[in-house]
Amino acid sequence: MIDVVNPATEEVIGSIVDSDAATVDAAVSAASAALGPWAALSPATRAGCLRALADEFEKRSEEIAELVTRQNGTPISITRAMQSQVPVCYRYFASLAEKLSVEQHVETASGDAIVLREPVGVVAAITPWNGPQPLIAWKLGPALAAGCTAVIKPAPETSLDAFVFAEIVAAAGIPEGVVNIVTGGRETGAALVAHPGVQKVAFTGSTVAGKAIAAECAKQLKHVTLELGGKSAGILLDDVDLDAFRPLVLSACSPNTGQTCRALTRVLAPASRYDEVVEMLATTMTEIPQGDPLDPAVFFGPLVNATQRERVESYIELGKAEGAELVIGGGRPFERGYYVAPTIFRGVTNDMRIAREEIFGPVLTVLPYRTVDEAVAIANDSEYGLGGGVFSPDRDRATEVARRIVTGSVGVNTSTLPIETPFGGVKNSGIGRELGPQSVDAYLEYKTIFRA
Repeated sequence: MIDVVNPATEEVIGSIVDSDAATVDAAVSAASAALGPWAALSPATRAGCLRALADEFEKRSEEIAELVTRQNGTPISITRAMQSQVPVCYRYFASLAEKLSVEQHVETASGDAIVLREPVGVVAAITPWNGPQPLIAWKLGPALAAGCTAVIKPAPETSLDAFVFAEIVAAAGIPEGVVNIVTGGRETGAALVAHPGVQKVAFTGSTVAGKAIAAECAKQLKHVTLELGGKSAGILLDDVDLDAFRPLVLSACSPNTGQTCRALTRVLAPASRYDEVVEMLATTMTEIPQGDPLDPAVFFGPLVNATQRERVESYIELGKAEGAELVIGGGRPFERGYYVAPTIFRGVTNDMRIAREEIFGPVLTVLPYRTVDEAVAIANDSEYGLGGGVFSPDRDRATEVARRIVTGSVGVNTSTLPIETPFGGVKNSGIGRELGPQSVDAYLEYKTIFRA
């Protein structure tokens, strides 16, 4: 068994089974048995199931939000907002299922052909602790729309809400075996990825784990989608309106107490306004309430566990040793809970490890630049390429800068991620895309029947 700990109180709030290979095999076998009947349903019927899933999720959204907050420390206001998007996501994929063309006739030089789009098969969906239900939806939605069945492996830190989700799946009338859940740690995930009955793996998590999964999928020639780490740059152009940017500091630069892969943790400020930007960031971060994540007025919670807190603290010490100047934060604000105070470093150069490596906590690095070309060069000088942002009252100018950033997605004056467009990374930030109509294609195989 694995204990589930509330990071705000350090108290054990439950436990989960650390599933072995036999349990994984049983889940994959159930998904395999259900695959044929589920795939045989019309896309419109599967769309109806997805809408029912959305309806049932809405009924228990508040219950899940509170449970997730108790497991990972995400402030409840943020958790509620995240859960509110889950039914929207399932309904979106229901609409895509209804539009799914499973057969196309093509005239050829030697006759004609029928191009079929068939489900890949059994999907392993492995999700992280920082956004458990939304990230399940990003994978399960397109998988079910395409006619695949799934085995979900949630993170051990956030598996209690998966039990509620299993009840939601049953209440929605989704046939038995179509959606399966196994809990456990790394060995459970490894057994699921390696299982020969799994035809595709969809993973969100660290780059290190993603590379190991990619290697196993390559060995077996499995389909794989990887959404991995990031060290995204937020470029403030020299005409930026800091009063307009201030509300985005939380949502763009340090969402979920900095535990979000696409957070803009490298803030690039024009040298002519560097002190002004640092002062604004410091004032804003200091004013964001930190404390009990179940308090709706709190927007900075604890880190997910003691290990993560130690990791973040080690980077703060590293930043000092590298010569960066600590502006605010760096310590533990409370005696109990895995908290780290919001932290900002100035005097940062892009060769410092705190500017290059993913910290995954409420730590911002502020880097100066002198020209737009230099800002773009700094933004692109990274092993990652997941997110990014450009901020300026001149939307067209900011868009032209955004076009030059080598990354999977860039927000212009916003941090809101639209579900109607593809999301994913380049370089060490991953392979493939989630969301958008393109995501369904990742769960389909093409078969051609050509006729004389």
